[in-house]
Amino acid sequence: MDRRLFSYHLPESRIAQAPLSERSAARMLVLPRHEGPWQDRMVRELPDLLQPGDLLVANASRVIPARLWARKPSGGEVEILVERLLSARLARVQLRVSKKPALGAHVILEDGSRLLLQAREGAFFDFSAETDWLELLTRMGHMPLPPYITREDDSQDRERYQTVYAERPGSVAAPTAGLHFDQALLDRVRARGVELAMVTLHIGAGTFQPMRHDDLDQHQMHAEWLEVSAEVVEKIKATRARGGRVIAIGTTTVRALESAASAGELMPYQGDTELFIRPGFQFKVVDALFTNFHLPESTLLVMISAFAGRERVLAAYEHAVQAEYRFFSYGDAMFLAPPQASP
Repeated sequence: MDRRLFSYHLPESRIAQAPLSERSAARMLVLPRHEGPWQDRMVRELPDLLQPGDLLVANASRVIPARLWARKPSGGEVEILVERLLSARLARVQLRVSKKPALGAHVILEDGSRLLLQAREGAFFDFSAETDWLELLTRMGHMPLPPYITREDDSQDRERYQTVYAERPGSVAAPTAGLHFDQALLDRVRARGVELAMVTLHIGAGTFQPMRHDDLDQHQMHAEWLEVSAEVVEKIKATRARGGRVIAIGTTTVRALESAASAGELMPYQGDTELFIRPGFQFKVVDALFTNFHLPESTLLVMISAFAGRERVLAAYEHAVQAEYRFFSYGDAMFLAPPQASP
């Protein structure tokens, strides 16, 4: 398939630049399974779409303040974006710099400490730190807002570009569907008789990289680390046994669950995934999806098109543009399921 089949027009004015004052105050476009019009609703109404016995699965990864500024010994400025933490003192990063450094070179951070270039992996650079990378980022790092948010990060982003249930540091982009959940909404979900389970998928900066080939078969996904525990697998089996649905909060949760089922059956899994979900993919785990709106010609738009039908999804996106929904990370949401099969 051609990536241009997943394009749509989006005015810049529809791109949300800041979060709403209340997490669950966003709008929600619902694509029901049956034939008929979509519904314009609110995120706070999500529990009304759930059934007792359903299972919500969310990504518990925590965003790290992954953007740093440094300088070369010569004085030149260097912008660093951490892609992933390889160990306590080693990180893989992207650089914005006038001239790429050679192996063994170092850059100097604002506190005077140094980062040493140990290796180069394609477009990425592996730097060792004199102290723990996570501690360093917590002290000096900035929240890595995506490139379509044109302002600088501020103090509110430390809390709002983070889900309320985030536990495991490692992502350099938020699992944005989860940003809509506050404690009151989670309480209403549980009161509905719906369980909550957590997986982990650490999102890399590659999530914002465009597809470089027109042919989807030529696209190489960036690797991301994930964990689906035995406890989550058992919760999903119990959900199936009682006739409930598995509902993913966000595309990263879909990628984690379907990667763990890539051998044909859902199994506990820990490690990297390069799974690219595109039309023709057979979903083995996820029955419904709560997600934000995604960029044109992105792998995430391709994924939800594989899940709910390309023409159906693009028609809903066109409606969302006309109805002035807010798009992308700090924007509004969708609830969708695969179209119901004909009898």
